[in-house]
Amino acid sequence: MSHGSHETSASILKQPKAVWAVAFACVIAFMGIGLVDPILPAIAESLQATPTETEMLFTSYLLITGLAMLGTSWLSSRIGAKKTLLIGLGLIVIFAAAAGLSQNVESVIGFRAGWGLGNALFISTALATIVGAASGGTGSAIILYEAALGLGIAIGPLLGGLLGHLSWRGPFFGTAALMAIGFIAIVAFLQPERGDAAKPVPTKLSAPIRALRQPALAVLAAAALFYNIGFFVLLAYSPFPLGFDALGLGFTFFGWGLALAITSVFVAPLLTARMPRTRVLWIALPLLAIDLVAAGLVIANPTALVVCIVIGGLVLGVLNTVLTECVMEATDLQRSVASSAYSAVRFLGGAIAPPAAAELAHLIAPDAPYYAAAGSVAVALLIVVLGHRALRRVDRVDAAPALTEAEAITAGDAA
Repeated sequence: MSHGSHETSASILKQPKAVWAVAFACVIAFMGIGLVDPILPAIAESLQATPTETEMLFTSYLLITGLAMLGTSWLSSRIGAKKTLLIGLGLIVIFAAAAGLSQNVESVIGFRAGWGLGNALFISTALATIVGAASGGTGSAIILYEAALGLGIAIGPLLGGLLGHLSWRGPFFGTAALMAIGFIAIVAFLQPERGDAAKPVPTKLSAPIRALRQPALAVLAAAALFYNIGFFVLLAYSPFPLGFDALGLGFTFFGWGLALAITSVFVAPLLTARMPRTRVLWIALPLLAIDLVAAGLVIANPTALVVCIVIGGLVLGVLNTVLTECVMEATDLQRSVASSAYSAVRFLGGAIAPPAAAELAHLIAPDAPYYAAAGSVAVALLIVVLGHRALRRVDRVDAAPALTEAEAITAGDAA
């Protein structure tokens, strides 16, 4: 096992320019998730919006991202990965800039939905593109993608806090500018597919929905739906009870994102090398539920709540990587179709959580969202435990060489 991991770590940094261009754009795309976090209270104040209305910034973005994911493999199989990536990036540039120019919260919510559409086109195609173009096979490609995700999620709140300290509009303009750079990098470095890959076999629009009939994928998607509710309560609701300014929130969630990045890239591979993937889920999900209960108990103490948020980040990093790997190994389906189906369901969980958390806090008590989130994560654990038979395949160690696996995924993406 160690010999393979040495090879992976050696090859992970020796990547073609195209991979680095897509990975850079991935970092910025993922920054978009946490970017509005530190400015939620400022937006609520500036635009006279309630916490529930403000949380809709996450909901419109994640709901459209999730629904659009169902159609991304259909589109990219017709126009190719490069065009799909560029359309996605272009939409993010336009809608992020429009959100920054908005005069009321309804406009920002609407433009975040457009941003979510661009995000769906970009994210679902980016993983398949990195896997197809990376040297070192699937393992190093997924770690590279998770590193980009972790880095983006960490930098997003920090940039949001720094620019939001000047004005709540700042982070939106910042994203638009960075995404424009990502757009140029992909135009310059990602070569359009040639030969057979340039004429992909179109996938059916219904493919991702039919994919959810596969028991393993259905179990993972259902678990991810409930797990993501916990994820987004921690991320999207916490700025309100913390009561920090934009800068304070930026640093808090930078710590959270950094913790997530470290465990997703370094700790998750160590754990999956030593035990089956499902067992890692059985351990990590209860830890997340306990952390959320602890957050509810210490809600009145900002320092203790920050500690719970950062510890939550450590657990989330492991869960994100292991769930992504499980989805990639769960079925014989094309990777792009499996990824679209899983992501669509997962993002819907994220869309429900933020406004539901704000309403629970308003109707019951400020700590209620954390307890509800812990319950939701417990449901995710129950789904994984009860569905363990369907998940047998994800625990098998694949003996196929990494190169063959990478080629299979490239073919799957082109198909």
